Amino acid sequence: MNIRLDGKTAVVTGAASGIGKAIATSLYESGAQVVIADINLQQAQATAEALGERASAQQVDVGDVSSCRQLIHNTIERHGQLDILVNNAGICPLRPLEEVEPDFFDRLMSINVRGAYFLSQAAAIHMKSRQTGRIINISSVGGRTGGSLAVSVYAATKAALFSVTRSFATYLAPYGTVNSIAPGPSETPLTDAWNAAEALDALKRSIPLQRLGQPDDIGGAAVFLASDYASYLTGAIIDINGGFRMD
Repeated sequence: MNIRLDGKTAVVTGAASGIGKAIATSLYESGAQVVIADINLQQAQATAEALGERASAQQVDVGDVSSCRQLIHNTIERHGQLDILVNNAGICPLRPLEEVEPDFFDRLMSINVRGAYFLSQAAAIHMKSRQTGRIINISSVGGRTGGSLAVSVYAATKAALFSVTRSFATYLAPYGTVNSIAPGPSETPLTDAWNAAEALDALKRSIPLQRLGQPDDIGGAAVFLASDYASYLTGAIIDINGGFRMD
C-alpha cells in the first residue's frame, strides 16, 4: 500500500522532535505540505529546513488558547486549507502522587488536553466549511492503565484525550474523522528527561516485543489515519505498544 497525501496540508504540534517530528516526516514523505508547530521555534525551523520546501515552521504555545487559534488561522491563510491536524504536543514531568500540587495539575491539563481541544475546535470550523478533514490525537497507553512510574496526572490527561477524540468524532462525523493513537513506553526526548533508565529497562522487559517504542513506529499509523484508506474509521484508539497492553 503506497499511501499518498499530495495536495494535503497538515499541522503537527510538538513536531520539532520526538514522535511529532517522526509523524511530520512521514506525512511529508507521503507528499503533504507540513507545518512544524512547536513552542521551540528555532528547533521547529531546523526540522522544517531538514525536510524541504513543503515544510514550514510556526511557533505555538498549546497552553495558550489564542496561540492555538492563531496557528490554525495562519495555516489556512498561508496554504488556503487545513486537511490534517495532529495534536501531539504534550509534557510528562514525573511527580509522585502525594506531591502533586494544583499548579502542576493545571499545567499538564492545559498543555496536554486544553490545547488539543481548542486546536481541534478551530480546525473543526474549517472542516465543516470544506466538508472534509482529519484530526489525530496522540494519547498514550497510560490513558488506559493509569501509567507506570510517577505519572498520575499525565495518565489522566491522556485518558481525557480519548474522550475528546470520541466527542469530536461524533460531532464531526458528517465532515471528517477524528482518531487517536496510543503509543506505549517509547524512547523519546520526553522519556529521556526522566533520567530513569532502570525503570525504562523494567518496562522493556514487560513488553512482548522486548523493546521500547521508537518515534518512527508512530509515523506510518498517522499517515494511514490521514488517508482515504481510513475514511470509515473514526472515534478509534490505535494502540502501538509492542503488546504491552492487548485488548
